[in-house]
Amino acid sequence: MSKRSERAIVEVFAALSDSTRLSLISKLNARSQSATSLAEGETVTRQAIAKHLQVLESAGLVIHEKHGREVLYSLELQRLEHAKAFLENASANWDGAIARLRKMVEE
Repeated sequence: MSKRSERAIVEVFAALSDSTRLSLISKLNARSQSATSLAEGETVTRQAIAKHLQVLESAGLVIHEKHGREVLYSLELQRLEHAKAFLENASANWDGAIARLRKMVEE
């Protein structure tokens, strides 16, 4: 894995390490939304939502598009796919290690 890929994955996990940002990701999974719409039901201010969206956008998880005066945010799935592939690879390595350990214990 290249240093650039590693850095991108670190940014994804750092961005996902906050409960508000996870909530925003969940909301955006359903459909593209404005920051105002995303702020509904959250316990933080509209300004805090904007900052969280900036973090998600910097990590490559969210993109925005202007439609007239409205800005809509949506998920950028490519970075999530990279993180998913990383986790699947790590899981496969652990599964193999556990299987080898189980075999050693049984012998």
